[in-house]
Amino acid sequence: MRQKKRGLRLIGPISDILFDQMIGAGCVEDVVAAWVGNVMMGSAYNFRRATEVENPGKPGEKLRVFNMTNFTLALALQAGAMGVPFLPTRTAIGSDVPKGNHFFYQIISPFEPKETLLAVRALVPDVAIVHLQRADKNGNAHCWGNFGVMLEGVRAAKKVIVCAEEIVKEEVISSDPNRTVIPGFLVSAVVECRLGAHPSPVQCYSKRDDAFFQQYHAETRGQAGFDIWTAHWVHGVADRAAYVKQLGQERVEELGVRKHAYATQTDFGY
Repeated sequence: MRQKKRGLRLIGPISDILFDQMIGAGCVEDVVAAWVGNVMMGSAYNFRRATEVENPGKPGEKLRVFNMTNFTLALALQAGAMGVPFLPTRTAIGSDVPKGNHFFYQIISPFEPKETLLAVRALVPDVAIVHLQRADKNGNAHCWGNFGVMLEGVRAAKKVIVCAEEIVKEEVISSDPNRTVIPGFLVSAVVECRLGAHPSPVQCYSKRDDAFFQQYHAETRGQAGFDIWTAHWVHGVADRAAYVKQLGQERVEELGVRKHAYATQTDFGY
């Protein structure tokens, strides 16, 4: 948003408020998603204004949205990761999701000639940006908790940027190879960014900032309110450290983990 990027296609199942912010800032040309909004509060105002009135990213036009389901979006990314043009599925048949949507095409099974299927077009993002718990300097990354479509997106994308709560020594990552869900050879850049997912949570590092979502919803009801919000939280801070400082130490501490739940130690001896 600070770089004034334009003409972006946003791809994701459910985006919390990230997509809404970039839409309001005029960065977005179209969206491929299952749902866009404020997960805690409901529909997001910038997205609604862009789809119902005018897209700030393309004045005079409404925001174009390619409607997907969570599962069909995962299939589209998986097809991209596999290097195939589509994957067949039964899901979404009988719904309105495929109607007028070029990401779907009706096909007949070659093995069961009377069976109708949907082909889900492959998605190959130019860049996948993921935020997770820890990585080493080479991009080998540990992640635990809910992955969503992270792995499909990373494997499908042409370039991958890994943002991590902390950069650790290589021996920390190699000590638990099964948790290394992203290998460094797929990664183009690594960024250490504490609270980089805020206001969304990162398991074992910070919880969801419910109050922030509520405040965003209240303060961005109109375009003028969104402009004030971005002046304070986007253009008014030089970097993420300044953003965290603006949150305040007390709030940051409140978001910290209250109860640790460790996995049982694993022995990789032989």
